[in-house]
Amino acid sequence: PAMTILEDRLAIQDVMTNYAAGVDDRDMAQYRRCFADDVEIVGFGGDAVVGADRWVAEVVEKLAAFGQTQHMLGPQLVQVDGDGASVRTDVQALHYLIDDPESTFTLWATYLTNMRREGAVWKIARHELVRRGTRLQKG
Repeated sequence: PAMTILEDRLAIQDVMTNYAAGVDDRDMAQYRRCFADDVEIVGFGGDAVVGADRWVAEVVEKLAAFGQTQHMLGPQLVQVDGDGASVRTDVQALHYLIDDPESTFTLWATYLTNMRREGAVWKIARHELVRRGTRLQKG
C-alpha cells in the first residue's frame, strides 16, 4: 500500500535523524544506509562527491580530526512529490578536536537534501551543505 503523506514525512525525518546519529555514534553502516548508491554530495569542501561508498570513506577520513561530535537538527521542511522529496534541515554541529579536547569547532548550516523513494524506503539522492557560520572556541 502507498504511504500517506504523514508516513512519508516521518520516514524522511528518520533518514535525517539516522544520518546525524550514524555520524555521532560512528556507526558508518547506519550512516551508509541513508544514501542512494549514486548520491551526489555538495558543499562539504572540495569538489562534489558522487557515490555513497566514496562519500562514507571520505567522512571517515574527515572524522579522524575529531573526538565526539553532535549534530543537532532542526525540524525538516519537507515537500513530497510522488517518489521524490526535497528537504530543508537546519543543523548546528559541535565537534571536539581530538588533539585538543578542550577546544570545540561549531558549524551552523542548512542541509538541502533531495530524496527518492527506493521501494518502500526513502534514500538521500543529493545532499548539499550551505554554511551559515563557523566558530573555533579555544579551551
